[in-house]
This record gives sequence, C-alpha cells and structure tokens, in this order.
Amino acid sequence: MNLRSSFSSSPIHAGDITDEERKNKYHNLALNGEVHGGNGLNSFNRDYTGTSQTPVPNLLDVKTGGGGLPSTPYTPNLASPGPGSLNAADQPEFNGELPDPETNVEFGTGLGGLVSPDITSQRLSETKIGEYISGRSYLGSSG
Repeated sequence: MNLRSSFSSSPIHAGDITDEERKNKYHNLALNGEVHGGNGLNSFNRDYTGTSQTPVPNLLDVKTGGGGLPSTPYTPNLASPGPGSLNAADQPEFNGELPDPETNVEFGTGLGGLVSPDITSQRLSETKIGEYISGRSYLGSSG
C-alpha cells in the first residue's frame, strides 16, 4: 500500500504496464526485426531470416580443404601453414583424424553443434518469451 501511495501516478498502478505488455514490448524491441547500425554493423536481422544477398548459412555448403579453408564445416583447419609462415593460404589440407560427428556428443542440451543454422533459424525466430522449453531449442525439436 505504501508503494502505491508513494508512486500513485506509476503506469503499473494505472494498469498501463502488465507482465504480458512488458513481455511483448521486450520481444518486439530486443528479439524481432531488423536493427540498423550499431556495433560496427550496418544492419542485421534478429529474426534469422536471411536475405538473398546474405542467406542463413547452410553448413553443408561450406567448402573444406587447404589454403585457409576449414577441415570440416564445424572445425577450423588444424594444419600448420609451415615453418616461417603465418599465412592461412599456405595451410595444406588437414589429413589427420577428426572426430566422427555422429558420435561426438558434447555436454549441454539442444540439438548439438552439428545442426546447420538454416535448419533451426526459422523455428528459433518464432519462439517468444515464456515459450522457451528447458532442454529444447524450440517446441517439437529433439534437443
């Protein structure tokens, strides 16, 4: 009662601010849509939708090999560029043994580190505050 008396003109007491209104406002301001400028970026989309010029990446399309390319779509090239060189273009293709992605399960929850963003992005962008599920990336996902 004292808080209501002390702050009688607060929008909380007038009913203008509710839990649902705050969740929606946060979702619209922090999670939805395109952001223009800031942090050294011209713009970026928080809905993970991509564009024709910058599509959501499909990691299966990543080229691998030497010359600075990654060892797999999920790991950097582990080969040294050789004595006296710091240039990634001098790296040979890594031909060591890499973990089998099907059996390499790391700690934590979710779909794992081998799911490409083009698969998960749309569903993640549809998730709202209050709909997050412990141990799941989104409703209906297997992790």
